[in-house]
Amino acid sequence: MAGRIRNDDVARVRDMAGIAEVVSDHVTLRPAGGGSLKGLCPFHEERSPSFHVTPAKGLYHCFGCQVGGDVIDFLERIEHLTFQEAVEKLAGRFGIELRYEDSGAGPRRPQGERTRLLEAHKAAAAFYAEQLSGAEAVIGRQFLDERGFDAAAAAHFGVGFAPNSWDALTRHLRGKGFTDRELTVGGLSKEGQRGMIDRFRGRLVWPIRDITGETIGFGARKLLEDDQGPKYLNTAETPIYRKSQVLYGIDLAKRAIAQQRKAVIVEGYTDVMACHIAGIETAIATCGTAFGGDHVKILRRLLMDNDTFGGQVVFTFDGDAAGQKAAMRAFEDDQRFVAQTFVAVEPNGLDPCELRQKHGDAAVVALVEKPVPLFEFAIRSVLAGHDLEQPAGRVAALRAAAPVVAQIRDQSLRPEYARSLAGWLGMEIKPVQDAVSHANRTLKQQSRKPVPSSPTGAETVATAQPAAQVVPRPDPQDRRLVGPRELLKLAVQHPGRLDTSFDDLPASMFSHPAYVQVRTIIATVGGVASADATWMQRLSEAAPDDSIRSVINELAVEPIQVEELTLDRYAREQLGRARARVLTLQIDELRSKMQRLETEDPASHPAVFAELVTLEAQRRQIREDSVGGD
Repeated sequence: MAGRIRNDDVARVRDMAGIAEVVSDHVTLRPAGGGSLKGLCPFHEERSPSFHVTPAKGLYHCFGCQVGGDVIDFLERIEHLTFQEAVEKLAGRFGIELRYEDSGAGPRRPQGERTRLLEAHKAAAAFYAEQLSGAEAVIGRQFLDERGFDAAAAAHFGVGFAPNSWDALTRHLRGKGFTDRELTVGGLSKEGQRGMIDRFRGRLVWPIRDITGETIGFGARKLLEDDQGPKYLNTAETPIYRKSQVLYGIDLAKRAIAQQRKAVIVEGYTDVMACHIAGIETAIATCGTAFGGDHVKILRRLLMDNDTFGGQVVFTFDGDAAGQKAAMRAFEDDQRFVAQTFVAVEPNGLDPCELRQKHGDAAVVALVEKPVPLFEFAIRSVLAGHDLEQPAGRVAALRAAAPVVAQIRDQSLRPEYARSLAGWLGMEIKPVQDAVSHANRTLKQQSRKPVPSSPTGAETVATAQPAAQVVPRPDPQDRRLVGPRELLKLAVQHPGRLDTSFDDLPASMFSHPAYVQVRTIIATVGGVASADATWMQRLSEAAPDDSIRSVINELAVEPIQVEELTLDRYAREQLGRARARVLTLQIDELRSKMQRLETEDPASHPAVFAELVTLEAQRRQIREDSVGGD
């Protein structure tokens, strides 16, 4: 159809777009052996890394949720793009010129909405940054200067200025070909009484970027006394901006977070700037919303937050009531981390930006490096609301704090915090332990309450529907399937290492129905002898459904646990064992036949015996060849 990206250009994007580089924008990857990398899956919650990337094959696969594919598929899933948007984004990143079936180079059809909105935001960010050096922006430059941020700092974070004009940005972007609808949908402009007007006017502006560095929104700080709006005004929810899924500064902090396995969460844009300039390059902030579950998922992937080691997360909060409330919300989300979680609160209530202004960079570093465990801060925050000088106040404080201790995920820590709570209350340990145990039982009873069934009967109807007939997935840990699995991994990943005798193996010898289908698919596309640069694509396209396609992808990504230098020998051994197994089955059949012929047809016995001797000689030769020298 008109405007479709040419297939050979899509293939070039697949070949040239480094999947490890793209995935690393979202997941911290570690070597997994056999040329594979692994990390925590971005598509489901997990404690141990089961997400593998094989750069040489350009593929990824999660052995936990079974999601997998190539670099285009990954970008589609992780950023919720259409196929064309994903290809265009990768092409732009890796410098690949696309041709469309309209003919000629470059886009010849309307780009996807997301692509257009991103381009509009990029142009807006450049416009705002340019305005910061103008005469009207002196008030913005003064704001930055008072907080210790020079021109270099502003440029590093892309800080800009929105002119105090009704439609300066709108006119600028219209001149670049953007439509009023695109500006409205993207949250850059809005409908006024006399037409389209800018959303941000007379404000200092920070571009909000996603983890890949694309500008997806803005945060704007009020500067003028006659501005009747809020102190901070952020982009509204748009197709490319979801505040619950965005962390300000993540594009600048992601590498440091992954390397140090530490994240510092502050409350504002200037706090992020102050921390980074002071040397705390792991600092990030939420954008006009509380730190929540989606933010946890982003950080866990970067921290490699798993059962072995989870790194460290430090929250900075004001010491006031709002800060304590934020800490309690963070305590609830902490249960989703394996990471050790702390709170850093400046005694005089200064935020990192104010602290740097008054006491310099070293004070910011000291604040972050001496945090208090979040559990302790949460418990003390509860106690702060009670009069501990009075017996009734202490009892009320115990009742309020015991559930907090009971919620601590790590059971080994609960007794320690129960003892600490007793000390902070000035009470004996026994009643505190009893209160925590009672709170724990109450929480368990609440979690076991059944979910009310639907009064419409929809649940009954749903369970009555017949399940789709799909081939069950083979268990990678099933020792009975090791041989077929290893051989298929070689056929998918290194078909050139196997000789054409692989194509003579019967599908039935691969044991599991899913592996039998994969073997059949290999035969359908021409066998290993026909393997070329499009091998994986041909196998994937020949799969009858997504379930088998996922199995193929899994076989393509799972590491082969031998060194490259011994891979030829390993392939020969695996193929030899498989061929020997086929002959063993045939030999067993002949032996059974000979036993029957001794009584039914003795005259045929010698011919069958001769055939048996030939097969045994072939099996012996295959075994010798498969373990011979390279």
